[in-house]
Formats: sequence, structure tokens, C-alpha cells
Amino acid sequence: MGEPMSFSRREFLAGSGALVAGVVSPARQVQTYHSFKPGEPWLDTAGKPIHAHGGSLIEVEGRYYWYGENKEFTTGKTDVWTWGVRCYASEDLYNWTDLGLIIPPNTQDPESPLFPSAHLDRPHIIYNATTKQFVCWFKLVQGAHQTHTVMVSSAITGPYTIVHSRVMPVGMNAGDFDLCVSPDEGKAYMYFERVHSELICADLTDDYTGFTGYYSTHFPHPSPPLVREAPAYFRRQGAHYLATSGTTGYFPNPSEIAVADSYHGPFRVLGDLHPTDGSHTSFNSQISCIFKHPRKRDLYIAIADRWMGPQDSPEFASGETSRTVSSAYTKYFRLMREANGRLDLGKLFTAPSPAFTREEILALQDQAQVNTSQARYVWLPIRFSEGRATIEWREQWRTDEFETA
Repeated sequence: MGEPMSFSRREFLAGSGALVAGVVSPARQVQTYHSFKPGEPWLDTAGKPIHAHGGSLIEVEGRYYWYGENKEFTTGKTDVWTWGVRCYASEDLYNWTDLGLIIPPNTQDPESPLFPSAHLDRPHIIYNATTKQFVCWFKLVQGAHQTHTVMVSSAITGPYTIVHSRVMPVGMNAGDFDLCVSPDEGKAYMYFERVHSELICADLTDDYTGFTGYYSTHFPHPSPPLVREAPAYFRRQGAHYLATSGTTGYFPNPSEIAVADSYHGPFRVLGDLHPTDGSHTSFNSQISCIFKHPRKRDLYIAIADRWMGPQDSPEFASGETSRTVSSAYTKYFRLMREANGRLDLGKLFTAPSPAFTREEILALQDQAQVNTSQARYVWLPIRFSEGRATIEWREQWRTDEFETA
């Protein structure tokens, strides 16, 4: 991306072509939902596309809140990565009311972690019952470095105040992550990807805004695409589960599920979380969180993003595209290691290449300008059989299919 520049929201919208001054969009027909339809367009109660990407769900006083990255201006053709954190509220999980930006962008300070081109990713919010504060962490991607920023608020809807900015969790280059709080003792943990290496479980301080220094390591791999990212934690019947994805940029890949007897493991890998998916892409999605329905006996919902839109080619459905992407990433990171991270990417990705096939080059180039403003969502229930967790495809489903707690 280019050098960040300061602009106002109106200037950006006018410059991007997303809005022309004086032109009023026609009123949208409001739709009421009565079920989940994974991968289908999902509108809020005002008839606008929902923008809560890479996000999570939290229940507060009997009401559901869904928050995440506001990608409405992230077309892949501008420097805007995330336009703040947007939040929605619902009573039934189907119909969502837009509450606006609970963490708005800072368009005036290019050094702010909230600047639109600062690569704000995957916000997660947990509640601290002792301090009576909602604590929000998010990651920032800055070239080869990935850091985290933490904010706090007395209300789920904000305003949030920055406590620490650009932190390296336990001194590490830290990528995708998840937060969890022990229901027994109120202790909080962060699971994060030590970039291109392994997964870390780190203890948070009592106020959830820092680290004690204690951590454990899991799932070591030499490089992407096998390195695990996008961890999503949940606890069921005393067992601790972690769902993770591989590392292939925005292109989806097979998710993996693991289980342990404690937060710090050791974790035992159970296999592919989507074993019936022939495309090997987790039904063309990447999980950002797993939500335990508070009023159902055994309903865990995998909340996932479909970043790249529908892919309906025979190669995609057969898994051939997934294999091509995996091969491209394996070669790319091998060459990066051999060159100590110094490669002429322009020459490397220009066909014909001795290192890559034409299909592999195209797969890597496709990651450069993904229009995530068009991304959709895939919400699916998790099934359990003798401790094994799996996700099966459902064209449509409802929460009332599951027993009340």
C-alpha cells in the first residue's frame, strides 16, 4: 500500500466514488429474517449490508451484540483497510440493528492505530467483572510486524479509550488471536499466532489489558500454509477446544480442530473441522469466533467470513484451486526463507517463472486486491459425537432446532 495520508470521511467517499454529494440512494426494502442462510447476502434492519467482519459476538444483559471490522470502503483499490469497528444488536440472532461505529476511525493522525490504512484487524471484546469495563483488543499489520492495541470502555457500545498501543504480546510478533475468560475464576487468556511460526496461549493481567509473562506454545510449523491462524476458542463440558485455519491470505483453507484438558494444553489435533467439504476450504469461509448460545443446551455457532465471494468453478469445488493455492504459498515462503526475506516480488510473480506455475502466480496475485467490502458470512452449528467436533453444510437452519437449556 502507499504512504498514508490524512483525509476526512467526506473527502474519502467523494474520491472513492462510493458516494456523490447531493445524490440520495433509493430506500431499501427492509427484510425480516427467520433463519440463517450461510453465504447469502445479509442486511441489517435498515436494509444495508452488515459490516462486522473478522468479528465476534457477546451477550450483554440478554441482548446480543455482533461487532467487527467495518469494511464498507475496503475495495482493494484504496488505502482504506478498516473504517473503524461497527456494532449491531439483536434479540434473535437473525435480525440486526446497526448501532454505528463503536470505535470510529481517526482520519486526522496517520500515526494512530485507528487510521483507515493502519490495517486494524479482528477486534475482540471481553468483559471484566472486577473493573466493570469492556476490554477490546485488535491487531495491526505493519509490513513484517504485527502488533496489538487495547482499548477500554464502561459500555459495550463505547466510547473506547486506548490504554496501550502497538504492543508486542509477550514480546512476540503476534497475528490473529482470540480472547477468553474462565467462567470459574475470571482469569483471561489470549490465543494468538506467533507470526508464521506457532500458536501461543498467554495469560492476561487481572485487568485484561496486559500480559503476566506466562505463556505456552502449540502447533509449531515451519511456515505457511500449515501455520495455524484465526484461532477460535470455546469450552464444552470441561474440554477446551481450538479451531484454527491455515495461512493462505484471504483464500480459504481447511480448518483444524483441537482439544485439551486445560487452557494451556497440551492440545490434541482432531482433524479437519469440515470433513465433508470437498473443496477443502471450510465451505469457503474462515472462522472468526465460536459462540455458545446461552439459552440452548448444546448449540455452538461457528461465525465465519466468506472473504473472496462465491467461487463456483469446477476446480474450486473439486479442491484443485485449494491445492494450487497451498502449493503457491509453500513455494513462496520456502523461497523467502532461502533469500532471508529479500526477494524481488515483481520478477518472482512474472510469468513464466521457474519457481511457480501460471496458476500459482495468479493465485498469489489474486490476494493483492480482494474487495472485502463484498464479503459475506457463513454461520453454521457445530455437531459433537464422542467428543469430536464437526461442521456440516446447511443451506438454511434455525436455533429452535436445538434443545432449550
